[in-house]
Amino acid sequence: MRRLKCVVAYDGTDFSGFQVQPDQVTVQGEIEAALQRVTGEQIQISGSGRTDAGVHARGQVIHFDTASSIPLEKWGFVLNNQLPGSIVVRSVEEVPDTFHARFDVQVKEYRYCIDNNPVADVFRHRYADHIRFPLDVAAMQQAARHLVGEHDFTSFCSAKTFVEDKVRTIYSLSVERLGNEVWVICRGNGFLYNMVRIIVGTLVEVGQGKRHPDELRDILAACDRERAGKTAPAKGLTMWEVIY
Repeated sequence: MRRLKCVVAYDGTDFSGFQVQPDQVTVQGEIEAALQRVTGEQIQISGSGRTDAGVHARGQVIHFDTASSIPLEKWGFVLNNQLPGSIVVRSVEEVPDTFHARFDVQVKEYRYCIDNNPVADVFRHRYADHIRFPLDVAAMQQAARHLVGEHDFTSFCSAKTFVEDKVRTIYSLSVERLGNEVWVICRGNGFLYNMVRIIVGTLVEVGQGKRHPDELRDILAACDRERAGKTAPAKGLTMWEVIY
């Protein structure tokens, strides 16, 4: 047996998230089905994290064990031949059997894209949330600073979050305007259910002048989901990179 680590990209629009679910089309399900066709083995993959329905990935990392003798350099080719066009294996490497795609993660980076054109860009509508009104990026960046560091992020996670420990560390959180797009870039050691999307939804309200930037500090301290903003749509979010 050998353990392989893959970096995978996917368009999450037509999937019910990453994780296998009964009677649903998922990224994990498609990859495991492709692996069975290629190797004849029943292989269960492990991912660096779950993405919700509609969320994309540029740098999702998975690992799996296989007895297959397929040469390392051919794995990407044979898997991509079996996968739908919305999933691509970007790289494959052999790793020690102690490596774990989820438990060994040091940093995850998510990026959220906002199409801030007056009229929506039809070629971005699958990958960006359209907000036609101007956004004050400087105010959003000022607000974002309050969330950097180790905090209890109860205010910024879904009520459906069942984990008890809601303390996470955000290493950096930036808001940048690139032409008519606004990007929220977040790096941390881990994220709660809907955490990035709720942060983005709250920052957007700051950008629209509905909240003062310093209000983020009070929302964080309140540990109350009702104090934060709306959950931003899934389609703007991409799992960008995972660092080990």
